Amino acid sequence: MSPRGVAIPNVREQLFTAAERVLAREGPSGLTNRAITGEAGCAKGLLYNHFTDMDEFVAELVIDRLRAAAESAAELPSRAGQSTVVENLDAALSMLASSGPMIAGVAVTRPAVSTRVRNALERGSPGFAAIEEAFTAYLDAEQKLGRVAGDADTGALALAITGTMHHLLMTHWAGAPDPHSRMHQLVTTLVGT
Repeated sequence: MSPRGVAIPNVREQLFTAAERVLAREGPSGLTNRAITGEAGCAKGLLYNHFTDMDEFVAELVIDRLRAAAESAAELPSRAGQSTVVENLDAALSMLASSGPMIAGVAVTRPAVSTRVRNALERGSPGFAAIEEAFTAYLDAEQKLGRVAGDADTGALALAITGTMHHLLMTHWAGAPDPHSRMHQLVTTLVGT
């Protein structure tokens, strides 16, 4: 536990990471202020020093993880010509292999979170649209290299991949088929290289 009055570096990220561990272990019903701060090893009131309530905390977690996914996807075009198209897209779909489905699950159970996330996206916070654009740019680059069929509609492929990723994130629950393996199957079917 951090001593009282001592600044904790990168407290938001510590709380977000702790929340992901709580979600993985206990599911959405276990996500409480006490569980998160206990997992982070900090004072119980710290979360509310940085967020007005749990809805704001969860919304900011969703927004942060979407931003990180968009940043990761933005690097994808630089990987054109390396490895295989399927392997590169698999790497970019890391949201499905991490805590993404659990975070999405808790977000949809809290209506105020969905509203806050939608408002942030409308104000320009990176999200699925940025991910789709990055996938399109990547597939365009691979098409120029001849690794994606010349007549393929890369925008439609990117939309299908992004839409399926969104669907799998929003409909995943404990015990459901692994979303990453389902996504891999789709990507392999769509681009096959």
